Amino acid sequence: MNTKLSLFLDKKNRAGQTQVWKNSMKKTAPLIFDLKYWENQLVKNEFNYSDALPYPYIILDDFLPVEAAKKAMAAFPAVKDDGWIHYLHVNEKKHGLNKFDLMPPFIREVIQTLNHPDTVAFISRLTGIPNLLADDSLEGGGLHQTCRGGFLNVHADFTVHPHKRHWRRRVNLLLYLNEDWEASYNGHLELWSRDMARCEKKISPIFNRCVIFNTDEDSYHGVPETILCPEDQTRKSIALYYFTEEEKAPVLRSTNYKARPGDGLKAIPIWIDKQLISVYTTLKRKLGLNDDTISKFLHRFNRKK
Repeated sequence: MNTKLSLFLDKKNRAGQTQVWKNSMKKTAPLIFDLKYWENQLVKNEFNYSDALPYPYIILDDFLPVEAAKKAMAAFPAVKDDGWIHYLHVNEKKHGLNKFDLMPPFIREVIQTLNHPDTVAFISRLTGIPNLLADDSLEGGGLHQTCRGGFLNVHADFTVHPHKRHWRRRVNLLLYLNEDWEASYNGHLELWSRDMARCEKKISPIFNRCVIFNTDEDSYHGVPETILCPEDQTRKSIALYYFTEEEKAPVLRSTNYKARPGDGLKAIPIWIDKQLISVYTTLKRKLGLNDDTISKFLHRFNRKK
């Protein structure tokens, strides 16, 4: 065979093999979110959401295709100083990462998918709240991770985006990535009655479970029981918040921590810490601050204790 013809055919064959490989990769790449499946569940789930007590919420198990959920869990980064915000004060002990460029590539894909306009439109229909907006800055959200000994006191969330005055916070989406999580570890998300008289629902943060709920000024929730997982394990979640843009600027409220019935004298430091957070939130908004500086200070302070 002519040498040039042989080289040409060989090159063409390799190109064909490469294309077959690329097509194969496309076919085997994990589907991140099966929007069509969940849209088919809307009629039932819309009712379950709006009818839930103590306020609108829903639990969606097997939220992502299992392969995608496992890949996200495996990619979940360990807590490090670089990029992580350390929420370490009276009312919480947890860690967060909201710097998108520091997240692993597949985690970024998951967040982009759940913040995609089509997914956000689905969440609007599910919740009955039109024109929801995803927060690409992931303010207060992103990746959350709590180690043994951590907690988050019961609270109602801040009501307005810290850097977008007309953005009212409306909905939380929490996706848990905790395989083999046992009830004895605690870590349950607690939903409390609007008058803070009782816990209405405890939700275990098991693998691939998604919880979506309204964030009103009295939709109290938290993880108040100290987490008792093994030292080499953590409570992991992806937290995404959705907003609506209001014509009139909404009423500003910082995170409103509440003592539980029976907390006794603990109610005093809970209240004092809440006032300090309110002052910090005001300064953060007026000065355009982010949480990095205070996070580094709190992390160093807690290391010295």
